[in-house]
Amino acid sequence: MTRPRGSAYSVENVRSLLRGAGMRCTAARIAVIQSLSDSEAPLSMNNVVDDLAEFGFDKSTIYRTLIDLEQASLVAMLELGNSSRRFELTPFPESDGGTHPHFLCTECGKLICLPGFHVNVTPDDNLQDLPGELTEVLLKGRCDSCS
Repeated sequence: MTRPRGSAYSVENVRSLLRGAGMRCTAARIAVIQSLSDSEAPLSMNNVVDDLAEFGFDKSTIYRTLIDLEQASLVAMLELGNSSRRFELTPFPESDGGTHPHFLCTECGKLICLPGFHVNVTPDDNLQDLPGELTEVLLKGRCDSCS
């Protein structure tokens, strides 16, 4: 199964995804995954809460659900600094290598996925390789609207 951005999963697709990760299929998990799959960009927890308000889930349920989905590697949590976090579905490895950089506008706060971009980090000749694994790249600047 592929995970196209901007395309909501059917309930059956979400159930299959959850079962494949060894998770129970709860209403909150299904709703959160569908909310994230509808979005073109990573969402804050408050965005997800607002999106799912009609279903009556409280904030703590949505937060626990996002954390559970992240621990199951179905959702990625992006740390933007100042305790600001955004969440997105974790793409399958065949879609873009499993991770892609993001662009954060320092003026308006808009966060944009850059799935077609790749960032290579290479050391100077006199330096060793990275001391660990690079898991996330966040580029900051001003978006077209704010430039």
